[in-house]
Amino acid sequence: MPELPEVEAARRAVEEHCCGKRITKAIIGDDDKVIEGVSPAELQKALVGKRVVTAHRKGKNMWLELDTPPFPSFQFGMTGAVYIKGVNVTKYKRSAVNANDEWPSKFSKVYVELDDGIEMSFTDKRRLARVRLLENPEVVPPISELGPDALLELLPEEDLINRLSKKKIAIKGLLLDQSFIAGIGNWIADEVLYQARIHPMQPASALSKESCKSLHKCIKEVIGKALEVGAVSSQYPENWIFHSREKKPGKAFVDGKKIDFITVGGRTSAYVPDLQKFDGPIPRNQSVKKEGNRSRKKKDTVESEEEEEEEEAEVGKDETKQGKGRRKPPKTAKAGTTKKGRRKKLDEIGASEQDNAAQADNSGSQQRLEEEESEEAKDESASGKKGKMTSKSTKARTKVTVSGEKGKRKTSKKTNEHEASKHMDAKVATKVEQAKGSGKMNHKPNVSEQDEDEKLAKQPKKVGRQQQKAMEKESVEELVPEKNYGKSSDANSAKNKGDQHMPDQVNDPDTTTNTSEKASQGRKRKRGGKSN
Repeated sequence: MPELPEVEAARRAVEEHCCGKRITKAIIGDDDKVIEGVSPAELQKALVGKRVVTAHRKGKNMWLELDTPPFPSFQFGMTGAVYIKGVNVTKYKRSAVNANDEWPSKFSKVYVELDDGIEMSFTDKRRLARVRLLENPEVVPPISELGPDALLELLPEEDLINRLSKKKIAIKGLLLDQSFIAGIGNWIADEVLYQARIHPMQPASALSKESCKSLHKCIKEVIGKALEVGAVSSQYPENWIFHSREKKPGKAFVDGKKIDFITVGGRTSAYVPDLQKFDGPIPRNQSVKKEGNRSRKKKDTVESEEEEEEEEAEVGKDETKQGKGRRKPPKTAKAGTTKKGRRKKLDEIGASEQDNAAQADNSGSQQRLEEEESEEAKDESASGKKGKMTSKSTKARTKVTVSGEKGKRKTSKKTNEHEASKHMDAKVATKVEQAKGSGKMNHKPNVSEQDEDEKLAKQPKKVGRQQQKAMEKESVEELVPEKNYGKSSDANSAKNKGDQHMPDQVNDPDTTTNTSEKASQGRKRKRGGKSN
């Protein structure tokens, strides 16, 4: 990503090819996220007809000084870049524009054409850069909040030693603080600390004077050498750790020394343990995480996300101080602690509990069915019904659906009524058969009574099911003699009360006639009720 050398190389290219020339045409991208605080039409109007006086830079920010204010300011972010048609401007890893791409690029945010035909474009693929139109960029954020520039305003040695002695945080995190020193990014900090043989986690206040002097010297040397080759990374010295930062852990070496990767203050740091020794306790509030043998691709992704979060945090601070509202800082979550992870775990637990409950319900319902069937079999065997009746009642009662989720039984109402009626009919038939088999039923109806019974049977049944059951029960009581068969004789009833076997009274014609008359009178009363 662009750091001080890359932004300085772009500033020098603009100063060489654009200064002293007038802007004749401007095309502004319709992107309110990158173009901040001004509309594309207003920015276009402020540029066209103006002459470019010079180009300035502080830290990672650049702005053009025109013949009259306001001035356009460019904060490069992670992928911001300046391109001049026909000029080989510095390119870096995350640059989005190639020589064979269309011109201007589809990622162009500000395109200007000068009076001599020179064309310049500021591009940004990931939309993390910011373009502003300011009256005086040096006195407003973010430039006004920057510390001394690492190239132009680097503190003298003694001043740097005094300031470091008051800082108890890790030296790597302090170098990345743009309010302390402006322009130093992640790779420059790693290179400077490697050249100065300082551990990234070493507290700034614990550095010796020799280490502070070496640090001051290496800052100047690393930035100076990078600018000597135009910030072209392939031309950096071979003994720099820069060339091995992108290699896989375990395969990264510099001058035969192994490179380790740790996380310091949320940023991936490359260092050589054999040369960069840590002295003293680890400073507080600093996250130290040694990185294992992970793939280089994954490491690049994490580092890119870390850099993006840093840029967004810086932009959020700028917007807050300009009254644009507060931006929420990016959130980082450990694996397994995100909302998705928690929901997934809860869903798995709930599903397993539901399965267990469904199995328990199924087993309970099946057990209840088996118990009911066994009770039915006992009742039917006690009443003399075996075999077929048991199988039929079992089939009718097993029409129960067991739900796997709620375990509820759903029984049809019609099936229950039909089963009840069949059960009652079977009981009536059983009693009649028992009476016939025991010889206690010698009543033979007359011909006239048989005719009446046949007529009644042929007539349509208009009574309800419950009335029909009651009628059947009454007929059985009339046809089957009571336990005390001698009711016709008052004298014999008292004498033979409770006797169940009295063949003389059963065969008595008077008793038979009396019983027949009672049955015919009962039928007449029923017919009379129906006719009414």
